[in-house]
Amino acid sequence: MISTPNLKQELSLFDSTCLIVGIIIGAGIYQTAPDVAKGVGGGWEVLAIWTCGGLLSFCGAMGYAELASAYPRQGGDYVYLSRAYGRWAGFLFGWAQLAIVRPGDIAVMAFVFATYAQTLFDPLASTAFPYAQQLYAVGAAIVLTLVNVMGVSEGKWTQNVLTILKTLGLLAIVGLSFLSPPTQPAPTTVETLPWSLALILVLFTFGGWNEMAYVAAEVKNPRRNITRALAIGTLTVTGLYLLVNGAFLHTLGYAGMAQSRAVAAETVATIFPKVGGKLISLLICLSALGAVNGLIFTGARISFAVGAEHRGFGFLGQWDARRGTPARALLVQGAITVLLVLTLGSFLNAILYTAATVYSFYLASTLAILVLRRKEPRVERPYRVLGYPVIPLVFSAVCAFLIYSAVCYKPRVAAISTLLLPLGLLLYWASQRADKRSSP
Repeated sequence: MISTPNLKQELSLFDSTCLIVGIIIGAGIYQTAPDVAKGVGGGWEVLAIWTCGGLLSFCGAMGYAELASAYPRQGGDYVYLSRAYGRWAGFLFGWAQLAIVRPGDIAVMAFVFATYAQTLFDPLASTAFPYAQQLYAVGAAIVLTLVNVMGVSEGKWTQNVLTILKTLGLLAIVGLSFLSPPTQPAPTTVETLPWSLALILVLFTFGGWNEMAYVAAEVKNPRRNITRALAIGTLTVTGLYLLVNGAFLHTLGYAGMAQSRAVAAETVATIFPKVGGKLISLLICLSALGAVNGLIFTGARISFAVGAEHRGFGFLGQWDARRGTPARALLVQGAITVLLVLTLGSFLNAILYTAATVYSFYLASTLAILVLRRKEPRVERPYRVLGYPVIPLVFSAVCAFLIYSAVCYKPRVAAISTLLLPLGLLLYWASQRADKRSSP
């Protein structure tokens, strides 16, 4: 086993909460709100399904709070899965994060940034260059990766500033919307979607609450602040999402919200017809960049944990002592992200590339709470999830439902990423052989 460094605990409760809020509030709320509305029957139902999504996410977050406070080590799920099921499970998670999930998630938010950045400034618009969006997305991934390579302070302050700006932007939309008179849309028929798809979109928009576990070793007073950051971050986002959806409903009405193609832009355009679109584009760019930065910051810690435990991937487990960052893991993660941006080519493809794999590991980590309570009963648990074992089992059932729904919706696309998981098992076997050969 490769030894891990003595990591500096530089993340305060405020830093940790900003990290969670910044990752969750990417740009999903702007893109999914109309489709979620189509999956329910009216305005109150819209608020109800977003509340349900927030409560389910809170249940998942509290399960992770027990794991992260009991095992405040770098790597998050990698640590829990290894202890619960064996080293192979942790390695498989690390492999999936490195090759599938984390670069795919970064690519999703990078594409969102690129889409709206082009509306603000696109010097290539007159040239009919077909890959301008990919260039913007690649540029965002590269710049923020290099910022995080420079040091933890640079990464966390970038995250804090972006999180504050986009939170203030969301609150500005809410305030301006409720100050304006509500519109009275003409009666019309609203296209409907399955409620199960609406729930998938809601939970996708809440995705990211588990990120705190990946940097647990760098949190000040982890036994208290990890649980607090998870609870405060998840509940804060739930409140913001309810306010934003309420603002959309107040300004556009249920039918107008459900039929909108750019719900936030149309909401602000009722108040500022000339500059509303530009303001929203700027806000969404900031939101997407905040999510990209947070995903880069936390994701490299998973790859670092894999490299620190397995000699076959030891190059990822090298910590840059001068900068205080997992520099090699950050650079490898950035390179894979760039590759995915160039090959997947779109926001939707990037989401479908990761969905089934993400919920599979959510399911395995949540069930690890039950396994570890039996397997390691003497481990101190500063926080124990409320409603045990009902809450973890309910969230596990939700994960299983989302896996089934994602595979049924786009089976061919889901199969691409799931086929990479067996490759991870082969790499684990090869890594084990390398460990044995290098042992005295």
